[in-house]
Amino acid sequence: MGPRWSRLAGIVASAALLGLYARGGHAWLLGFVVLLPWLLALNRERTQAGALLSGLLMSVAFMAAVFIWFGAAIGAYTGVGALPATLVLLVLAPLLQCQVLAFALVRHLVGRRHGPLLRALAGASAWVGCEWLVPKLLGDTLGHGLFPSAYLRQVADLGGAAGITFLLILVNEALALIAVRWREGGARAMLRPAALAAAIVVAMAGYGGARLSALQSPPAADVPSLRVAMVQASITDYERLREEIGAYGVVRHVLDTHYALSNSAIRDHDADVLLWSETVYPTTFGHPKSEDGAALDREILDFVDSVGVPLVFGTYDIDDAGEYNAAAFVEPGRGLLGHYRKAHPFPLTEHVPGWLDGPLLRRLLPWTGGWQPGDGARVLPLRTTDGREVNVVPLICLDDVRTGLAIDGARLGAQAIIGLSNDSWFTRYPNGARLHLTVAAFRSIETRLPQLRVTTNGLSAIIDDTGEVRVSTTMGDPAVLTGTLAAQDPPVTLMVRWGDWVGRTGLLFLLVLAVFAGWRAVSGRRAGMDTVTQGGDAHFSAEVAVLPAAWRAVAALLRLCAGVGLLALALGMLLRHGAQVQSLSQIWLFAAMVVAPMLAAWAIRRAFAATARIEAGMLVLDQRAQRVEIPVGQITGLRAWRVPLPDSGVDLQLASGRRWPLGIILPDPRALQRALAAAGSPARMAGGASDRMAALAQVRASIRRRWFEHALVKFALFPLLPALVAFRLHQHIAFGGTFGEYYIYGPKAWLLGLLIWWTAWSIGLMLFAAALRIVIEAVTGFVLLLRPAAASDARRALEWLGRLVFYVGVPAWLLLRILSA
Repeated sequence: MGPRWSRLAGIVASAALLGLYARGGHAWLLGFVVLLPWLLALNRERTQAGALLSGLLMSVAFMAAVFIWFGAAIGAYTGVGALPATLVLLVLAPLLQCQVLAFALVRHLVGRRHGPLLRALAGASAWVGCEWLVPKLLGDTLGHGLFPSAYLRQVADLGGAAGITFLLILVNEALALIAVRWREGGARAMLRPAALAAAIVVAMAGYGGARLSALQSPPAADVPSLRVAMVQASITDYERLREEIGAYGVVRHVLDTHYALSNSAIRDHDADVLLWSETVYPTTFGHPKSEDGAALDREILDFVDSVGVPLVFGTYDIDDAGEYNAAAFVEPGRGLLGHYRKAHPFPLTEHVPGWLDGPLLRRLLPWTGGWQPGDGARVLPLRTTDGREVNVVPLICLDDVRTGLAIDGARLGAQAIIGLSNDSWFTRYPNGARLHLTVAAFRSIETRLPQLRVTTNGLSAIIDDTGEVRVSTTMGDPAVLTGTLAAQDPPVTLMVRWGDWVGRTGLLFLLVLAVFAGWRAVSGRRAGMDTVTQGGDAHFSAEVAVLPAAWRAVAALLRLCAGVGLLALALGMLLRHGAQVQSLSQIWLFAAMVVAPMLAAWAIRRAFAATARIEAGMLVLDQRAQRVEIPVGQITGLRAWRVPLPDSGVDLQLASGRRWPLGIILPDPRALQRALAAAGSPARMAGGASDRMAALAQVRASIRRRWFEHALVKFALFPLLPALVAFRLHQHIAFGGTFGEYYIYGPKAWLLGLLIWWTAWSIGLMLFAAALRIVIEAVTGFVLLLRPAAASDARRALEWLGRLVFYVGVPAWLLLRILSA
């Protein structure tokens, strides 16, 4: 079998394993090897294009093996047919399963420079990070396949299903490394990956066993509890019924059926609360649109009063912004308690964003809905007439495939989850209903909240705080299912404390990797620019930039604009904001006036980058698109730039009496002059101001730059440390705790506040560094005038003093401010 066919075989084999793994049951064991064939094929890819192609093919194979039923379900729902919908689904596979592409690309890029461990961590981070950044339609991830294992799935209260996915990928990577080293004959080299894989599985099982043991204690005897009856009426084809008996007749039929089943639940199951499914009352409850609607509203209220038990049911709500898919809470004797509005309507079928909506879309997709998304989690009480009460967070359909709402509900004091869903479009495709139930059950593991989940026609279920489905209904059958909820607060999990942190952490890890990769590349180039070897023409080499006069002027102007912009922003902060960044507008100004010009100047310099060396009596300047050779005998003089913008540089004087039209940026013009002299050139450095600037550049270039002085470290990572301290103090003072603003106003406000504090410290430290630099340059110039021989030593001492003041003095000053406050 040729290399291409063997790589394709690896993709097909992994897709087949994924298809079996998705079926559940004992196939959960396959989760530890599902990616193994593809990983071995991916290891053979030598180019980025090959890795990308492998990821594209794997995404299509993944979709075909695991979600082929989804295309058929969409085709049936929309009426376009199973085959066209499935083909569209496969074409969109790289977008719908974009984590596969991200994994393949990141794994390949990191693997080119680093070992297998870092490659595995980066690939797993790309997978979970992409799934967090681009949420899946059905919320699926590899970790959901371990749901049948009662022990292993308990890890989800630490990192959610995404955390399990991360661990599964690491185990697959370890087994792939074992396979590679087995072929290479390195038995001893197999021990580390084997130990890693075993340690992950054992740790997961051990944690699961401990967690299950801790959660098995029954609720206290004095804790109030409620018996909640879930009514599954199995009335699904509303459109057909509407054509047969009219819109009012459909509502009448649905309500009468639910009344009958509810009376049975109260009589036979001693129910304290009734729970009906999503959109069971397909109009706006509490805001009737007609007299018939008002009569039906009163009828539901009268029914609740007559049976004497609260009712939660799926309906619509409305305000000035539009209609909402909602759940209504009705209490006997009190009427409508309130609505919960579905936060995540299904794309296109329920909601279309405003920028996409329009008459053309409505003509092309007539089944497209017009509901608006709700404004987040809400905790409401299930309250009986005798005073028993349980606080619940309602989730409607797609809400339970997102981790955030259940977590927000737990933070708001929920003691249980109630789910309402209409899974009727899965009637002929039970795989979809099973996946939905599995994903929903993970919300109970993550929050340790028990869950009662009612659907229109299955699968309704009772789920405990370990994620175990205690009992569920079958698809398509009318049923009443009764479960008990206790007014007991759950243990606080890491997921509730930190939220859906695994994907974010994965992206942060990749960002750190990218920063350090960029730093290494830049520091490598800077080392080449700062180090000019001598000892003859064959040994001179330096990284430079060769700029036309016009481009040099543009780059210099950009650097100057960045400096002026920073100064203007600082003055604005001092005069108007008390030396603080207080709004996003200041951050945008900083980005536009300082960051953008600096990046543009850097880009110009990179565009004209070159390698300078003396070779066979020639000064050779190698750029990406051209090679310039200047005989060293034709260079008669060097003139250092009097204004070192965009950096220190030099112009060449030729024997013809003319100046060479391009300028050369290099940190030490005198090093070039010495190398030219060693090669036999008569070139001399021009006197006066030019010579003094060359001497200053030489002193500056003699100082070795440390890694912590890189701009990203100095002005991005380092300011984050004092910013976190100051931000935490602000949160405690203003909101009562580190995450006070998060709990009150949500993650967006909390992250925005952190960004503003981070930017404030970054700008402040830039200004402080600029002030230090002015002092260092001024003192160096003064010493150079008085005692040139001592300039290098003085500069070295000043640099270390500046580092000490910047990296130690600033934290010490902040500490003193905190202690004295």
